[in-house]
Parts: sequence; C-alpha cells; structure tokens
Amino acid sequence: MAIGMLQEKWPGKVNETVIGADKSRGGTRSNVVKTGGEASLPFLFHEGVFPHKPVIAFEIWDTAPADWPDELNKSLSGVYNDPLAWADKCINEYKAELLCVKLQGAHPDFGNRSADAEAKFISRLLKKVSVPLVITGCGDDAKDNQVIPACCEAAKGERCLFGDAVQDNYKTLAAAVSADGHSIIAESPIDINIAKQLNILISDMGLPVERIVMNPTIGAMGYGLEYAYSIMERARLAALSGDKMMASPFICFVGQETWKAKEARVSAVEFPSWGPETERGIIWEAMTAAALLQAGADILVMRHPKAVEKVRGYIDELMRGNTP
Repeated sequence: MAIGMLQEKWPGKVNETVIGADKSRGGTRSNVVKTGGEASLPFLFHEGVFPHKPVIAFEIWDTAPADWPDELNKSLSGVYNDPLAWADKCINEYKAELLCVKLQGAHPDFGNRSADAEAKFISRLLKKVSVPLVITGCGDDAKDNQVIPACCEAAKGERCLFGDAVQDNYKTLAAAVSADGHSIIAESPIDINIAKQLNILISDMGLPVERIVMNPTIGAMGYGLEYAYSIMERARLAALSGDKMMASPFICFVGQETWKAKEARVSAVEFPSWGPETERGIIWEAMTAAALLQAGADILVMRHPKAVEKVRGYIDELMRGNTP
C-alpha cells in the first residue's frame, strides 16, 4: 500500500451530545444541535465517521460587558444593553444556530442579580428565541450554586447545556442538570488527568457520559494555544483509543480568550506596525478558532460576527468530501 493510503482505525469514538429539544423531544426549540460522534482525528474522513460538523455558538451576556474593546462593541451597536435584542440580532442578522448565554449579571461585583431574577431572564429568553442554549454562570462558585439550579428549572425540558462544573464545585450543578434533563460542561485547567477525574465524578452522580461536554480551557493564539492544543490532542487520542471517560465533545471559549489578548485590543496608535485594530482582533479570533478545530473542538463560542463568518467558511471547506 502506498504511504499516502495508510489509514489508522480506532476502536473508540467521541460521545454524541444533543443540545436543545424540539417538539419531538418534548421541548420548544426550532432545531437541535448534535455534536461529537467522531471516530477519527479531526477531518480525516477516510479513517472514520465524522457525523457532525463543528458548530459555532454566539456569545451573549445578560448585562452589557464593561471591558470589551471598541471594535467588538461596534458589532453590537444598538443592542448592547438589551440581551433579548442582542440574542435576536445574532439569530436574525448573523444566522446563529446556537447561543451561549453568560450570566455575568449574577456576579457579586457585576450586579449581584438574584437566582430568581436570572431564572426569569432565562424564561424570557427561551420565549424570545427558538435556538438551543448554552448557559454559563458568572464564575463565582457560591453564586453559581444558587443561580444555575434555578435556571435549570426555568429551562426544564429544553435540554440546554449548562456550565461550568469544576472539580471543587460540581455536585450542586450536576444534580440540578441531571434533575431537569440538561447536559453539563466539565471544566478542567488544561490538565488531562483532572479532566478525566471530573468526568468520572460527574458520571458517578448518575449523569450519563453522553450529557457531558468538556471545556479543557484554552489560551488564545500567542497565549498558551499550543499547550491547550496538545492537551486536547492527547484527550482525543485517548477517546479514540477506547477511554470512555475522555470521550466527551470539546467546547472552547474562543472569544473570551481572544479578546483578552493585547494584539486584539490595543490601538494602532500605540503599535502602528501591528496594523489597524479594526481588523486585528477579528483575525486573532478567527485564527485561534481555526487552530482549535484542528485540535478537535466541537463547539466554538465566539464573539465577533466577522470572525464567525470567516470560521464558518473554513469549516465548510474542511467538511467538503465528508460522507457521514
């Protein structure tokens, strides 16, 4: 056999996770998003099935972000202070098929909204839009333990993806997600051993592994991306080799990490050789996403619509010739 025809066949595959519930599944979503299911390394279609293309989730917040750069803010002109209008714009103008809602307003330092207020917001959002939702907390463990269960109940039957569960704060979140029929994001700090252990702990609470999505945590291009890539690659190789506790799809918060980078934020006046900031952040986000796709990312959470447009085109190009 010619070297170019050599193929690797794997005994395992990535679990398939379904986000959203349409009428046939007892929910009200207009579509469902299926992710995972791969039986090969990324985009090697000749080696195994690759049933679902990677999906992009538009990130929205329940409150206006205070520190997003001007170029990112321009894309949200007119809807920045209205999360329902923000969500609507992502769907109608940018054709989002999945939204990722960050409940930042619940954080004690950013509004300290109550669990009841956030649950009511999720109820309104579910009535306003019909696409599936990823819902993440504010990052304060004590507050998330109050808010996430209330939002799980508010979204019961809609099969949302909730996060993030971490090693020191997973029990309350996992119990709430399990009780109301949702899936969970398991976050680990770029550590393959912690990622596996957390999946085991969550599954030991009775949540099927098919309802666990891994957030390996990432860095943007130039800020630890290569290390995150290697961890994701090792995890995916373990899954394909038959390790069921490493076989969860990946979610990567690309926009969150990219727009922290100084290359995406600083003015061209300060660094004229870097080129205009109106283009730089978009390129940084798109390139970070492109690299993570090659590492096995199944869900990309992104911010700038122009970056999303570029990455969608890249995904379509990568998926050519796939016959699931």
